[in-house]
Amino acid sequence: METTTERPVKKITGKMVKVMEEVSHIQKNGTNDFHKYQYATAADVLEKVNEALCKNKVCSVAKAELISLEHVVNAKGNQEHLATVQMNIRLIDSESGEYLDIAGLGNGQDSGDKAVMKAETASIKYAYMMAFNISTGDDPEADIKTDQFAAAETPKPRPVVRGSSTSGIVCVDCGKPITSKVQDFSLKRFGTCLCMDCQKKHQAV
Repeated sequence: METTTERPVKKITGKMVKVMEEVSHIQKNGTNDFHKYQYATAADVLEKVNEALCKNKVCSVAKAELISLEHVVNAKGNQEHLATVQMNIRLIDSESGEYLDIAGLGNGQDSGDKAVMKAETASIKYAYMMAFNISTGDDPEADIKTDQFAAAETPKPRPVVRGSSTSGIVCVDCGKPITSKVQDFSLKRFGTCLCMDCQKKHQAV
């Protein structure tokens, strides 16, 4: 979350606290039938966050940035598209004009034209979840099935369509450039892009 000491944010941060209280936990209503696990859907997160923001008269303006778009091959040998998107969101207090900026990263993989849309959906979902400390009851370290699936179907990078796989990818905490390998590991383990040093900090927490 981006703030600056040169402009006031007291009123909007007070409203952010109220929003955090109202969206502190979201039920996992989504079900992955193939891998047999439940998850909090993007629709559930956006609906609850939007309701709380409107109630507290905070406007949300989102802008997506395509970080990378690659050709990958899945475990069955079929070619798919893998997109990484950063969603930049400005939260504006409609009463005071104060604002705060938040961001989230997301990946989307698809054999058709939906890779970018999937990445956008994931990135806005995790932007809100991290900004408002939303709990869904998930523990990534305890998700054995997902780890086994990821190990069995790790995509093989192919020529990059837009820039290189490391171009523009940075740690969301410190801004340090990271490689696509570190990015993939961080997204699977922490749900966001972190450098190795920041991963250790999050692990410690």
